Amino acid sequence: MSKPIVIAIDGPSGAGKGAVTHSLAIKTGFHILDSGALYRLVGLAARRDGIDLDREEHIADVAAHLEVAFLPASSGPEPFQVLLRGQEVTDEIRTDAAGVDASRVASMPSVRDGLAQLQRAFRKAPGLIADGRDMGTVIFTDAAVKIFLTASAEVRAERRYKQLKNKGMDVSLAALLESIRERDARDASRLVAPLKPAEDAIILDSSALSLDAVHEAVWEVVEQNVSLGANSFAE
Repeated sequence: MSKPIVIAIDGPSGAGKGAVTHSLAIKTGFHILDSGALYRLVGLAARRDGIDLDREEHIADVAAHLEVAFLPASSGPEPFQVLLRGQEVTDEIRTDAAGVDASRVASMPSVRDGLAQLQRAFRKAPGLIADGRDMGTVIFTDAAVKIFLTASAEVRAERRYKQLKNKGMDVSLAALLESIRERDARDASRLVAPLKPAEDAIILDSSALSLDAVHEAVWEVVEQNVSLGANSFAE
């Protein structure tokens, strides 16, 4: 019996992966994996448990026992509702500080190993839309479609700035841009699963595209590479 289809959407923070993943999930009825949120959740859970983020052994134990669920959001600025240990933490893990924590713990090999099995367990019928940084290169190397969605650091910082301001948060555009550049460098240079496109990935730069245009481009790639029967689509 063949494995359920996986569509891998990789790329840096702020490129639009979450919105695209949500759109594809609605179109196909597939399950959702926001792998980047897993690392944010590990950082949050560790801080709530009073664990120093430099203690890899303890962070790995948190990752191995992470209790998380992703639910499509029916409204609001976030595409997913995220639950940690049964408690909604959607807004809490979307802060810039949570992103920095995620980048720190994601560089730890034992943490990545601890989360790999959890991530692969999300692969269930009828299929999975996997959003992350190493979905196509490490976790689902046999994904039917691999897309690397990117945008300039300046565009991603502006998007994030508007998103956080709309939530009433006091943020600095300059600080966000600096944080994004630092995180990009850290993610691309780490020894374990560095951020890069899979060799067989389709690279899409969303810098100059509207969200609708990005969705159309991604959907065109999916239609060209995956045979999805009429019964596979959500009404």
